[in-house]
Amino acid sequence: MRITRYSSSAVLALALQSLLLASNAAAQEAQLPMGRTIGDACTRSVSLPAPAPGPMRGPGPAGGPPAGGPGPGGFPALAAPAGPEEPTRLERVADDVYAIINANDAVMPDIPLYGGNVAVYLTDDGVVLVDAKTDGMHDDLVAKVQSLTDQPIKYVVLTHHHPDHSGGAARLQALGATVIVSAANRERMAASGQASPQMGYEGRAQIVLGGKRIELLEFCGHTSGDTVVYLPDARVVVSGDLVATPASIPQVTNYADGGTWTDMVQALDTLAELDFDFLIAGHGPVLTKPQFLEHRDKIAAIRTRAQELVRDGRSANEIAEALIAEFDWGSGFAAGNIPGMMIELE
Repeated sequence: MRITRYSSSAVLALALQSLLLASNAAAQEAQLPMGRTIGDACTRSVSLPAPAPGPMRGPGPAGGPPAGGPGPGGFPALAAPAGPEEPTRLERVADDVYAIINANDAVMPDIPLYGGNVAVYLTDDGVVLVDAKTDGMHDDLVAKVQSLTDQPIKYVVLTHHHPDHSGGAARLQALGATVIVSAANRERMAASGQASPQMGYEGRAQIVLGGKRIELLEFCGHTSGDTVVYLPDARVVVSGDLVATPASIPQVTNYADGGTWTDMVQALDTLAELDFDFLIAGHGPVLTKPQFLEHRDKIAAIRTRAQELVRDGRSANEIAEALIAEFDWGSGFAAGNIPGMMIELE
């Protein structure tokens, strides 16, 4: 595990007060469930060609070929509309843990406008957020946090760099929060012109704030540097886009960012071994552990079936039709993932 700090001395002083980094030999040898060491959680098991360089390298509409433009997942950037409609809701998950979830499970226009789910963890010494929604949702996000506590937002942990999860981070950083992301996705944020978080890590890190532990575990799958946040005291996992359950927002990998279906399935198997009651997904409702396990099995079955179809010589359209019919996986949106799957699974 390696931690990298990108901040002023003042921010470093704050970080040293409450951020405990697993940097000693004992921590390096610590075990994840199923006997995996910390460094094994993000093991890229599939080698795919690198995407072609471009002025703004980002995933295409379903994690497929790179696409230009500044929006999350290749979508155009949109400004949140004014009006009486409440785009998000605040949901209690466990003691001191809340989720901010979009009112509708829709790709367009909701994801470019409102972003993904956010987890809120309350402590006596401040608030930890997991993900930051879009820049346009800053006021809504802060207002919802302030409806729960008058404590400041101390840390923002980003599950990955896609702007529907990270677009609001710069404004939270300007309020004084320390923003943390995996080193791999910090580099991608810098390359895409996003404000760079002050801290990056590799493998595993831990925050202790107000006596509560926040475990950061790096996985591969949706990208090559996904962060899963484990709240052992609350028995909650925050997965980012390693989990997305609505058929209208299908779970995909982003090949342009180093993700693969093989690694994503392995990541879900590792998550299944964590001791938790609830999981806050990147998109869609909060899941109980049994619901997550059912979803894990579905994702594994999709990969297995896709590989069978690829090796049977089926076309991209035939594969898409079969996966939609058999698994209700994604309609037209997820079809953009299939060209990459055909390369990975051949």
